[in-house]
Amino acid sequence: MITPSIAALGYEIVRIQVLGRERPTVQIMADRADGALIGIEDCESISRTVSALLDVEDPIPGRWTLEVSSAGIDRPLTRLKDWVRFAGHVARVELNIPVQGRRRITGIIVSATAATVVMRDAETELAVPMEDIRRAKLLLTDELIAASAPNPITKPN
Repeated sequence: MITPSIAALGYEIVRIQVLGRERPTVQIMADRADGALIGIEDCESISRTVSALLDVEDPIPGRWTLEVSSAGIDRPLTRLKDWVRFAGHVARVELNIPVQGRRRITGIIVSATAATVVMRDAETELAVPMEDIRRAKLLLTDELIAASAPNPITKPN
């Protein structure tokens, strides 16, 4: 219900969560489809659109709160394209089913397909079935900060 309207505005949904029961909070994390950094104006645009959709469709009974944000630098990894984009960076993964006896893995993303994420930690390389990942996010490192920084503008001589 939300995704087509957000896509028409030029954004992609990274994650939607509904938290709480008495007065639920709808949290939406988004990226710009063009890959540019998302700003406050972008979040405001998404918020206005989603708020209107939720008011009309009324999927959440009673009062609710809407929070819209950028996925951020230490973002959750929810889509295949995120795993591919951030190959070479450090992530923390929590699993529903252990892989080699481990439910939590912290390591460098080596590669990803629709079926499997390959991660390397200090000990070994592990193939993690995508369907067994409960939660995953990038960890803030100097390398991630450098890779996420906007390109400096060079002035001609």
